[in-house]
Formats: sequence, structure tokens, C-alpha cells
Amino acid sequence: MTTILKSTLTCPECGHSTEETMPIDACRWFHQCKACKKILKPKTGDCCVYCSYGTVACPPVQESGSCCQND
Repeated sequence: MTTILKSTLTCPECGHSTEETMPIDACRWFHQCKACKKILKPKTGDCCVYCSYGTVACPPVQESGSCCQND
């Protein structure tokens, strides 16, 4: 299985979307929306902003099925 490194994050506040390259070895817990400046944080139960607001889960979840916080 090939790990996808690009994900489109969509801000739940204003709906702005941006394509981001995900780090392969870490989760991203915060992301600032480029449009409205809201700081996105993971939803309860998600390990990172990509798993909460992205079109693709983060690489650690894609590769192992578990969150990198559990390492």
C-alpha cells in the first residue's frame, strides 16, 4: 500500500480548503486556517488535524491503523 502524503484540510469555521503535505513520522495537532486564522485542533478521538479535517488520514494511521500518539 502506498502512503498518501497530501491531504486537503477544510476549516470547519469558514470552509476554506488548502492542500497540505503531511509529515510522515509525526501527527500535527494544530493548524491555523489561512483564511480566518482559526486554530484547528483534533476532534475528540482523533490523533491529529488531518484525521479530523482532512481528506486523507495521517501517514501513521494509514500505515499502521493506529495513532502516532499511541507509540
